[in-house]
Amino acid sequence: MSSESTDNTTSMRRLAERIRAWAEELGFQQCGIAKPELAEDEGRLARWLADGRHGTMHYMAKHGTRRSRPAELVPGTARVLCVRMDYLPEPSADARRLLDHPSRAYVSRYALGRDYHKVLRRRLQRLAERIRGEVGEFGYRVFVDSAPVLEKPLARNAGLGWIGKHTNLLNRDAGSWFFLGEIYTDLPLPADEAVSDHCGTCRACIDVCPTGAITAPYELDARRCISYLTIELRGAIPREFRAAIGNRIYGCDDCQLFCPWNKFAQLTREADFAPRHGLDGISLAEAFGWDEQEWLGRMQGSAIRRIGHECWLRNVAVALGNAERTDAVIEALRARAHHPSAMVREHVEWALGRHGAAPA
Repeated sequence: MSSESTDNTTSMRRLAERIRAWAEELGFQQCGIAKPELAEDEGRLARWLADGRHGTMHYMAKHGTRRSRPAELVPGTARVLCVRMDYLPEPSADARRLLDHPSRAYVSRYALGRDYHKVLRRRLQRLAERIRGEVGEFGYRVFVDSAPVLEKPLARNAGLGWIGKHTNLLNRDAGSWFFLGEIYTDLPLPADEAVSDHCGTCRACIDVCPTGAITAPYELDARRCISYLTIELRGAIPREFRAAIGNRIYGCDDCQLFCPWNKFAQLTREADFAPRHGLDGISLAEAFGWDEQEWLGRMQGSAIRRIGHECWLRNVAVALGNAERTDAVIEALRARAHHPSAMVREHVEWALGRHGAAPA
């Protein structure tokens, strides 16, 4: 090896150490460096798509191999900087107590505060600027769940954790309550080693899934997943899943709430991820009563806003159908019985039927 090559290797190693330190200063709990080699993951994705398990998420198939071949998405990509940031705002035991509550809603803990896309993207951009200040102009692009990126396999390659049986990334010291973000770069940084699997014989996530969406270890059918049904799906929620949804009006955390590894999860230090507008335990009747303008105002800056008011009402109607019957629940549902949206009316009618009540 030439002295020039040795010097460059040493320089990249030192740069990698600085990048990790800068990432920590910016509030990330971990930063790893991945080789963009995803051949096996590409095969799994192709089979998943061929089986139709992505449901109506047509964007999953839209970009072809650019999702699994980073250099096709961003030419020149040699490495991927992967970061994670804790987001759990409260002990998971508190969230478990809220599941299937007779009158209150459950919102996935990641969506209680400010939209994570904005928080992480801003920090990653600052990290890229720190790198540029060190090495000069370089090729890069920042991603936070915003493009065809296989973020969990990349994070695994970067040593941030392993992909568990529920298909979420797990870290031995931090569980799974964290967001992921990436910087695709042309810098030839030294890559980290992938983490081995530590799920063992555990099947807690499989057994606890309300709708049986984890069809086998490491296999998820999105069409059955409550997160898909309440966030991605834009039509009527299939009747076969409505009762199982319980009080979950936006997303589902069951597979994380009952995962043994999450006893090591750390609470977030980010004020932006603190619950807003009482979403960490809001009354179902109150959530159903917000008109569109009030809802848009309350959801300003929230990831929840992307589903729109109509889907919000659809989701809450289902939860009200699963709630304890009270005068407040029946009155809330009847107030929406003649909503302009046929989809909302359908779910209200179903919910009233669950309580043996008429729309009038």
